[in-house]
Amino acid sequence: MAKELIISVFGSSRPSEHDAEYTEARALGRALAGKGFAVCSGAYGGTMEAVSRGAKDAGGKTYGVTAEFFSAAKANEWIDVEVRVKTWQERLFEIIRLADGLVACKGGTGTLAELAVAWEMMNKSVIAAKPFVALGEFWQPILKCVRDVELGQESPWAEVNGQIVRTAKTPTEAVEILGQSLGREK
Repeated sequence: MAKELIISVFGSSRPSEHDAEYTEARALGRALAGKGFAVCSGAYGGTMEAVSRGAKDAGGKTYGVTAEFFSAAKANEWIDVEVRVKTWQERLFEIIRLADGLVACKGGTGTLAELAVAWEMMNKSVIAAKPFVALGEFWQPILKCVRDVELGQESPWAEVNGQIVRTAKTPTEAVEILGQSLGREK
């Protein structure tokens, strides 16, 4: 039996079931589970719910990392394994730690913080490199602006040696990138 590989997905808590972002995240969850990946998220609503729901639609396993900090929030019903921590910071680091690969969906300041922390941890070799995909066009201007500062400079940091965060236009393309990087091409 193949080792369980977990893809952690970052995204907004705001989209509801009939929003395009929810539909896209649900398709991502289905595609990830269809490729044999388990899915991890922040466990709450919006994108986190959608990706978990999509994974369950396809018979996949889901993990959700919740925090006591969000005392009123409960894990969504599509979470198989809930990992409970105390703080927002512990939650973020646990989502990253559990991941064999990462995907950033469209989101607000929380998702931006998640993307930035994971990217910087790999950029500075705080953690080993993991395949990381930004889904859709949303993050491309931010990635470009950061790279304009980072690249072209003499530096020991990893981004200089190649893009840490790749981009994909569709959930299918994101899963293809992750599958190639993690040996799940078929």
